[in-house]
Amino acid sequence: MSILVLAEHHEGQLSSATAHVVAAARAIGGDIDILVAGDGVGVIAEAAARLEGVARVRVADHAAYAHQLAEPMGDLIAGLADDYSHVLASASTNGKNILPRVAALKDVSQISEIIAVESADTFKRPIYAGNAVATVQSADPIKVITVRATGFDAVGDTGQAAIEAVDKVVENTRSVFIEESLAKSDRPELGAARVVISGGRGLGSADNFKLLDGIADKLGAAIGASRAAVDAGFVPNDMQVGQTGKIVAPDLYIAVGISGAIQHLAGMKDARVIVAINKDEEAPIFQVANYGLVGDLFEILPELEQKL
Repeated sequence: MSILVLAEHHEGQLSSATAHVVAAARAIGGDIDILVAGDGVGVIAEAAARLEGVARVRVADHAAYAHQLAEPMGDLIAGLADDYSHVLASASTNGKNILPRVAALKDVSQISEIIAVESADTFKRPIYAGNAVATVQSADPIKVITVRATGFDAVGDTGQAAIEAVDKVVENTRSVFIEESLAKSDRPELGAARVVISGGRGLGSADNFKLLDGIADKLGAAIGASRAAVDAGFVPNDMQVGQTGKIVAPDLYIAVGISGAIQHLAGMKDARVIVAINKDEEAPIFQVANYGLVGDLFEILPELEQKL
């Protein structure tokens, strides 16, 4: 049994999500290869080779894969997939874009966002906004799987895998890269931050979101938001935490003025410690919080910042 893991990378750096996906692959068992595809990805391949449990890193280094477009990436992976029993990727924007195409090309079903491995063909994945967990068994000859990174602890980086080139170059005439627009921030990336402080509709306005800045600065935290805050136009949608936003599992999650709708809880309930600040003592967020503080956030936040 052998497993191919698609490396997640951006701007010359291997994403931390890849180490979590490798952990899922190790739980399945078997030889693990990592595919690093892109343009000028030598440094990324070296980082992937250091992940524990990886036997080999396969490098497709060509301009055709520079922007990780789904069409050439799907064809590339489908061409390699017959050598493997499983193909895994992070349940990120990239993984969700590429792996369904691979599954279609190989005429197999995809298993999405697994959070646990029962056996080589049986996996657990959340359904109904995380309110239930489904156990799914696949009889397909190739299992195509996206992995929710928060469900697995990352492997270490003391490995020494071999690195080899993949010569396959896919001609892509169906899509063309135009541009990408990236939000720039000095704060940690939301999906990988150890501490996250999120604001909800209770903050009342975009200006009031600045109340979170001082606390975030002191804790080295990323700032997130509920869907209600995003829909109200307080903050951009790349800050949204929840079922239709980013899934986070930090060491500390502080929810400020967030009622705790099911969709939001699905994105943060795996945090190790959850702190909720809300004036409504009946808010659902308190049902999952380790620590709850009932009160006026406009009084509590300045005091909290001062104490910190």
